[in-house]
Amino acid sequence: MHMADALVAPAVAGTMYVLSTGAAGVSVKKVREENDPKKIPVMGVMGAFVFATQMLNFTIPGTGSSGHLCGGMMLSAMLGPYAGFLTMIGVLLVQCLLFADGGLLALGCNIWNMAFYGCFIGALLIWRPIMKKGASRLKIAIASILGCVLTLQLGAFSVTLETFFSGITELPFSVFMATMQPIHLAIGFVEGLITAAVLIFVNEARPELLWGVGRDENVVKEGKLSFKGTIIAIAVAAAICGGAISLFASAFPDGLEWSMEQVAGTTELEAEGGVYDTAAGIQETTSLLPDYAFKDSESAVGTSFSGIVGALVVVGVCVGASYAFRFFRKKENTKIA
Repeated sequence: MHMADALVAPAVAGTMYVLSTGAAGVSVKKVREENDPKKIPVMGVMGAFVFATQMLNFTIPGTGSSGHLCGGMMLSAMLGPYAGFLTMIGVLLVQCLLFADGGLLALGCNIWNMAFYGCFIGALLIWRPIMKKGASRLKIAIASILGCVLTLQLGAFSVTLETFFSGITELPFSVFMATMQPIHLAIGFVEGLITAAVLIFVNEARPELLWGVGRDENVVKEGKLSFKGTIIAIAVAAAICGGAISLFASAFPDGLEWSMEQVAGTTELEAEGGVYDTAAGIQETTSLLPDYAFKDSESAVGTSFSGIVGALVVVGVCVGASYAFRFFRKKENTKIA
């Protein structure tokens, strides 16, 4: 659901920037209050993993459409809503500036649509209540599927609202909504299955990495891997997804593009005005790998290179921001097993 700039009016874009910035400000405050430095490497590696898996578009059978993970539900299930939200911002920022994936003017919308619902609604209203008395494979699967379906439906609905208030007449509200919601229902279900698989692995490998998991047992479940081993396993998976599996991603348009094509007959709309030109100019300068490829090249090497480099940049942004903005303070006698 990476919206392009042409889908939003400047007033709507500005409003969504304010809302997303406000949520980010609250998140920074809460993360500082939690003060859990162990989350720093998790933010980095999970941000890279979400970035890489977002490159893996999967086909929705019988539709001519594809989908990919948003990742907010997965991140918040491991990091909590606040650190998860900040990590998602890092992912979306790198995608926008380095790969021109999603408009710069629309970045506030994309953060809200793809990160806010998954990280806050998914984590606080679905994940935490279900995990209150401990995690199990079934409970993780239920929470993941419910969370991804609900939050993706909310995100898709927000896209239709934003285009409506932006006066995009090519995408009439009722018709666009009736097209967006069903396709993202299917995408959300697949994302839920993938999210469940990842979180079940984490629960088996290092259960304390799951957020909000209360346990009534006197003996806490032993993990199969060390903290470092789990982080390395996720990092390797991110490298494989971004560097290799991304080459086999579906070529069909994603849910938003498909819906636009069904309603407006095109996946791209035009927008004129100084603010649009300025945003496009900035992206043209910063996007060294537009559309996850070398400029003026369709080489598969460009896709693999983009997947690996993008994941590394996301790690740098998430970890660097944690130190630069002092999200966490060092705790005495804190050891990572």
